[in-house]
Amino acid sequence: QVQLVESGGGLVQAGGSLRLSCAASGGTFSNYAMGWFRQAPGKAREFVAVTTSGSLITRYTDSVKGRFTISRDDAKNMVYLQMNDLKSEDTAVYTCAGRSLGRVLHTSWSQYNFRGQGTQVTVSS
Repeated sequence: QVQLVESGGGLVQAGGSLRLSCAASGGTFSNYAMGWFRQAPGKAREFVAVTTSGSLITRYTDSVKGRFTISRDDAKNMVYLQMNDLKSEDTAVYTCAGRSLGRVLHTSWSQYNFRGQGTQVTVSS
């Protein structure tokens, strides 16, 4: 059973930065595609970023391109989301998720087998 635990959320002013981390345990992390999703109050969960196994492909939702960077460290079983130039509309609960068919890129929450509990990011304007 794969477990994912996020950390690094918090309160930041607009224009600031945060780095989210997601620690994985169980399974073979290097085989997984890893993604970040977010859900703002009253809104549907949305895809933020994904990296396939081996970091062969990364993809971002348009609203974060150029500001967010997803990366992974397979030796540490970690995936990160570096968030720069944060905006109030980035306020949400951010959740990492893993998919066992790691070479296939998916942006749909339903395609991910493993999910964390989420970490709150609040951007004040």
